[in-house]
Amino acid sequence: MNLDWTKKEFEAYVLLYAAHCNHIEDKNEQDYILSKIDEKTFHKIHTEVVVDSDEENLNKIQQYLYENDFTQTEKDELLRSIKQVFFADGSVDFYEKKVFGILKKAIG
Repeated sequence: MNLDWTKKEFEAYVLLYAAHCNHIEDKNEQDYILSKIDEKTFHKIHTEVVVDSDEENLNKIQQYLYENDFTQTEKDELLRSIKQVFFADGSVDFYEKKVFGILKKAIG
């Protein structure tokens, strides 16, 4: 699979995946993501995240990270943003905790 995303598109994919992982996309989660990513990118990537299976989501994230150089600072910032998505609706559920563990491991 060829992922010709920009880093912003990748960030959008990861954050939208985080928001969508429990199949409930809260308005607060969307608002937080839109504060980080422009609306055009949001809508372009949103469809892809929703259509892909969980396995495809994680494979794409891992592949993009493998093929692109991310500094530790960029990885840390991405993990902080993921946490913000999870906390945006005021609580973190079981699925979100599980997905955060997986993403933390994948992103490093």
